[in-house]
Amino acid sequence: MAEKTASDLERKGELYADRTTVEDLFEDGSVDPVYQAKARVLNAAIQEIGMGKYQWWLFAVAGFGWFATDFCWQLLGGLILGPAVSELHFNQPLLSLAQNIGLFVGAVFWGLGCDIWGRRWSFNITLFLAGVFGLAAGGAPNFITLASLLAVLGLGVGGNLPVDSAVFLDFIPGSHQYLLTVMSIWWSIGQLVAALFAWPLISNFSCAPTATTCTRAENMGWRYLLFALGGMTLFLWGIRFFVFPLEESPRFLVGRGRDAEAVAVIQRIAAFNGRVSSLTVQELQSAGEAMRSPDVHADTDASGERKRKMLSESSVFTMQHIKALFETPKLAWSTSLLIALWGIIGLASTLYNSFLPYLLASRGAQFGDSSYYTTYRNQVILGVIGVPGAFLAGWAVEQPYIGRKGTLALSAGEYPIGLTGVFLFASTTARSSNALLGWNCGYVFHSNIMYGVLYAISPELFPAKDRGTGNGLTATATRVFGIMAPVIALYANIQTAVPVYVSGALIIGSGALALLLPYEPRGKASI
Repeated sequence: MAEKTASDLERKGELYADRTTVEDLFEDGSVDPVYQAKARVLNAAIQEIGMGKYQWWLFAVAGFGWFATDFCWQLLGGLILGPAVSELHFNQPLLSLAQNIGLFVGAVFWGLGCDIWGRRWSFNITLFLAGVFGLAAGGAPNFITLASLLAVLGLGVGGNLPVDSAVFLDFIPGSHQYLLTVMSIWWSIGQLVAALFAWPLISNFSCAPTATTCTRAENMGWRYLLFALGGMTLFLWGIRFFVFPLEESPRFLVGRGRDAEAVAVIQRIAAFNGRVSSLTVQELQSAGEAMRSPDVHADTDASGERKRKMLSESSVFTMQHIKALFETPKLAWSTSLLIALWGIIGLASTLYNSFLPYLLASRGAQFGDSSYYTTYRNQVILGVIGVPGAFLAGWAVEQPYIGRKGTLALSAGEYPIGLTGVFLFASTTARSSNALLGWNCGYVFHSNIMYGVLYAISPELFPAKDRGTGNGLTATATRVFGIMAPVIALYANIQTAVPVYVSGALIIGSGALALLLPYEPRGKASI
């Protein structure tokens, strides 16, 4: 049998003998053929390097962002709600509204932006903003200042999820993409740490929930919490910025036509891992040339300008990044379903999580147990319960006949064993403080599985050159509906179980949508 040429291997997405074969997710014609050919070569090179020291470092520093922002800071509006209202006297949903407006702007700006100017600066700036403005919010003298600072904090937090997931997925081999699901453990740890700080600080340095007057001097607990978490976020940013040598995404560079820089990045990562990469610039260029149509060659001038434009025209701020996500009917259906899923679950989770501490306290009051000590002790318990969910999710998404779609549907509540929505409904039946806590433990465990899979499957279903934009669109959907949640609460009686019923119904419905996704990333490499 004749030996296959390098071009043959590159065109078909096959790997060299010392590389493990991982089929890519998208069929031919779904994305730009030149980019797809080069992305397959990059997948081969990253698979050759393997899951090494660089990727494990990235697992940690990308996790810092999810730890410090996507749970710690998003839950903060709920953690400080009670004592802040006692001191500053404002309508409770307005604080969540301000923070969600910031999250919305951050999702749009950073999500779309990281496909234009690259991942590195977005990766670092978002966490820095969260730390600085979190610290500043602790000194807020009134509600307007507090809401404004939390809104700017949200500008950083809102961009952290779409950027961090894109960065991590761009560097890991296809055989280890399930680790993006496991990375949800950082959310659980963030929630736990926030609750561990809140428990002693708010319970010991706050006015009593039943107090008729509350001065700043008597109510410093929520401010201490902001200072502590803001300082911790800046410390983690320092590790991310000064200690870890984050490279620019090679997939982003290839999307810009900067092949030599992409190869240099792969070589440096291989050296960091103590490995040697066989990737060359010629391999990338040959893969791209083999997939160019004759008319493209005909329009190419001596400088090769037309060839570069074909790759780079999607890396400036035009509608091309968005159009690319709807390139084929199948890809358009996938993108539309993801946006719908994020919007529905965003409304449900924000409506529920923003007022979870209030729900625990108000129901505790009915049960004769409304102290801050008990309320935040229960938050710590919920934080601990959420940690195992990340590992179970990472295991489930790799199982045959289940995969990402099945795990998401099961955890959301499409089937009887999918208990996120079910436990939300069940919490309304609680007749004691401990019963309510028990139902919420069930909800947190299963919801961490659901969120872990949702946050992982979304970037996997977007081509890397448009991944930031896709992540930004889905994050924008969840932020828009997140803004709606406090608006609903302004006109609804949040002292009833209505927010819980609404959240439960929405989450169960989202499980059905998950089954309609046309792509299953299990066992395939995202490009």
